[in-house]
Amino acid sequence: MKGKLYLVPTPLGEYDPSQVLPGPVLEILRGLKCFVVEELRTARRFLSSAGLRGHISELEFHVLNEHTPQEEIDALAPLFDNGDVGLISEAGLPAVADPGAGLVALCHRIGIEVVPLTGPSSLMLALMGSGLNGQSFAFRGYLPAKTDERRAALKDIERQSKALNQSQIFIETPYRNDTLLADLLQFLQASTRLCVAADLTLPSQFIRTCNVAQWRRSHTVIGRRPCVFIILA
Repeated sequence: MKGKLYLVPTPLGEYDPSQVLPGPVLEILRGLKCFVVEELRTARRFLSSAGLRGHISELEFHVLNEHTPQEEIDALAPLFDNGDVGLISEAGLPAVADPGAGLVALCHRIGIEVVPLTGPSSLMLALMGSGLNGQSFAFRGYLPAKTDERRAALKDIERQSKALNQSQIFIETPYRNDTLLADLLQFLQASTRLCVAADLTLPSQFIRTCNVAQWRRSHTVIGRRPCVFIILA
């Protein structure tokens, strides 16, 4: 019988995984011997803190990141002939805004059972804490890096949010957080509500929601830390 693919969540920061991962998830994790990971060093550090310290050299690792071509993802299929495989992202849930989705798609194509495990999602935590519309929302991923394209995208997202009464969720590379925030405050309507949620689940966690006019008076600096943005026009 072929193995299963376990989608293994990871903490959103450097702390004991037992703070956010249920005991049964950690038990499954400790029983796996083969992992497909986004980044080797991060994965090894996580597995050590999750109870596998001293056993990392016994594990099998394969890297799947944003640069992995489809033929290399397809070449992972034989892994399931030898047992179960764990998929680990850099942080949070595998395959959500994450290149691991390619392995999940492969498993569905070749008939491998996919088992998602419970863990933290920065997107859902931000939405929960935002006070914005949790009945209708869309995740927009990363906005364009080029200034003109990003500003045009913001206008389009705001129009859709207003037309559908829909929360719009997006993320940014940490070093561009404050550039994106500046564009949000300059180009969105003063009445549009904006949530900024940074360092979720960490001691430095910051979540604030108010309208753009109020944000303009606050002179907030996010800095280079993981952040989720949500707007509702």
